Amino acid sequence: MKRLLVFTDLDGTLLDQSYSPAAAEPALKLLAAQDIPLIFCSSKTRAEIEVYRNRLHNRHPFVSENGGGVFFPRGYFPDSALPPDPPAEGCGELLQLRLGAPYRQLRQALVQLRGEGFAISGFGDLEVADVAALTGLSLEQAALAKERDFDEPFLFAAGAAAEDQLLRRIGALGWHSTRGRLWHLLGASDKGRAVALLTDCYRARDGEVLTIGLGDQRNDFPMLEQVDIPILVRQPEGSYVSGCGAKHLQYSHQVGPAGWNEVLSKLLPALQGGEIP
Repeated sequence: MKRLLVFTDLDGTLLDQSYSPAAAEPALKLLAAQDIPLIFCSSKTRAEIEVYRNRLHNRHPFVSENGGGVFFPRGYFPDSALPPDPPAEGCGELLQLRLGAPYRQLRQALVQLRGEGFAISGFGDLEVADVAALTGLSLEQAALAKERDFDEPFLFAAGAAAEDQLLRRIGALGWHSTRGRLWHLLGASDKGRAVALLTDCYRARDGEVLTIGLGDQRNDFPMLEQVDIPILVRQPEGSYVSGCGAKHLQYSHQVGPAGWNEVLSKLLPALQGGEIP
C-alpha cells in the first residue's frame, strides 16, 4: 500500500477560533495509531508551530509562513532523499530548507509601498499587544507570531479598487501576495511548492505515497492543488472559500477541527481498506 501523508493547515482547519485542536482529537489519535505523518503547513512562524508540535507530540516535518520554510528533525530523511537546492541548513535540532524571501527584504518592500502612498502596515509595524488584539492570540502567542523569517502579514484598510491597485503594484515589484485571515506579502514561495518538495523527500525514502491535504483559506489552494486528495474545510459562518482549482475537491460538512475530524475519521479507514476516493 502507498505511504499515506497528511498535510494540514492550522488556523481554521486543525485549530478552531480559540486556537484549540480538541475537536480533532479522535482523528489525531487515529493518525498516531497508524503511524501516518501529520505535516503542519501553515502561515504561522516556526516558533508558533513548535508550540503545537510539542502539544500534540508531533515529530514530523512542518512548513512555516506560507511555504517559506520547510523544517524536519535531523536524521528524519537520509541525505539521498534531500534536494540539492535549496541546501539543508542547521536550525538547532532541526534542518531547514529555505524557500521564501528574507524577511528584511519583505519589510523593505512594505516600506517602499507605504512611501508610494499605500496605507499599508505589517506585523513589523505593530506592537505585540496590537497583534494580540488583531488575531485573538495571547500576548505570548502574539510575540511568537512576530518572529518572522519569510512572510509579512499586512493590513490595508481601503476599498476594493485601491486593494487591486496595491496587489498589482506588489506584483510589478516582483513580490507576491496571498490571503488567509490576513493578507501576506511574500516571495516566490507558497504552500504547494513546499508540499511538492516534501512529497518528493518521502517518495525518495519510502517509495510510493498518497497525499491528503486539508485547508480552509485561499493561501491553502496551492497545497490543495498539489495533493492527491484535497479537502476544503467549512468556515465558521457556514461557507467555503471559492476559487480552488484542485481536482476532485472534497468538502467537510462541519466547521474547523470538527470538520477535519469528520473527514479523516471516514477517509482513513476507507483508504486502509483499499478504497481510493
